[in-house]
Amino acid sequence: MTETNKDAISRVILIVLDSVGVGQMPDSLKYGDDGVNTFNNIAKNTKNFKVPNLISLGVSNIDTIDALPKCSNVLGSYAKLKELSPGKDTTTGHWEMMGIVLEQEFPTYPNGFPQDLLSEFERLTGRKAIGNCTASGTEIIQRLGEEHQKTGALIVYTSADSVFQIAAHEKTVPIEKLYEYCKIARNLLKGKHAVGRVIARPFEGEPGAYKRTPRRHDYSLEPPLHLLDYLKDAGIRTAGVGKIYDIFACRGLTDYITTTSNADVIKKTLDYIDRFNTGLIFTNLVDFDMVYGHRRDIPGYANSLMEFDAQLPEIIKRMKDNDLLMITADHGCDPAYIKTTDHTREFVPLLIYGKQVKSSLNLGTIDGFTCIAKTIGSLLGLPAETLSKVKGEDLTDKIIK
Repeated sequence: MTETNKDAISRVILIVLDSVGVGQMPDSLKYGDDGVNTFNNIAKNTKNFKVPNLISLGVSNIDTIDALPKCSNVLGSYAKLKELSPGKDTTTGHWEMMGIVLEQEFPTYPNGFPQDLLSEFERLTGRKAIGNCTASGTEIIQRLGEEHQKTGALIVYTSADSVFQIAAHEKTVPIEKLYEYCKIARNLLKGKHAVGRVIARPFEGEPGAYKRTPRRHDYSLEPPLHLLDYLKDAGIRTAGVGKIYDIFACRGLTDYITTTSNADVIKKTLDYIDRFNTGLIFTNLVDFDMVYGHRRDIPGYANSLMEFDAQLPEIIKRMKDNDLLMITADHGCDPAYIKTTDHTREFVPLLIYGKQVKSSLNLGTIDGFTCIAKTIGSLLGLPAETLSKVKGEDLTDKIIK
């Protein structure tokens, strides 16, 4: 890599389209996922699905996408990424993006948590736990919300993800108290029960009309050292937008901001773009997964993707000559796959754009989301000794003009 190339990029904007997978992986059947392809199946099942800006960045040129026209003049470089870590979890995907490859999956509890574990949680919180099953978060509060309000018992449930979720009505359990209970659970869930995340799921409303509030908070397992740590330690600014702060256990970020919706995520990402000229801006758009994917809402998912696509020109307009944009995903959650409401094991896209980035470059299939970490570390000038600690393929020489 030449000295010019080393200095070509001073800021990277990494946007995670949460759950926007691009096709079944070779091992997807092991996870019960057959024929899944989140992006392609949305396009196939939606009339007038128009995402011209994502197409211009190469998403439809990925070889697992056949429902949209190909682009003859892609503005940047593109690839599909194969996950190396086992599982299809939010934490797993994001950690791999930052250079962490797991050897084994986080524990999951399809039949609920062991009674001895739950009894200890009840002892430490002083409250009974009800539920203890795999459930949809919106469904379980409708089913158990009234009992919770009458008795003060906490609604505990899980999903196909490695999560311990605690739902409570904000008038029954004040939000700070719910957060305290989550911290108790996080400290309890260690060793063989070290789930990826403990999640506070506050809700409000009346019986039959409960709805979740935006004051969700995730308590992630402490990760090994990763790219964000290395960047921060090197004095390079790292800003997280949305649930990035939670996913990395509040570590490795010099700046962070929480969000309430995809629209809010874009607004706050644009604000960071205007205010911070160097470093990494790391953004997660969670609504694709949380609001539409898990609810198998194809029209909602499609509209949300089109809304994001409509915002892309504004993001690109505010980019400087030495900026680089990466758009990717952490897993799939195919709303057309009716066998389950869980995540789906899929390849994810990688779309790379910037004034310094080669156009119409097909990088093919890359092993590991870790190439994101390695490339960002290289572009932002991590010392060679530190960069050597980051796993993954460095794409810098391939993508920079």
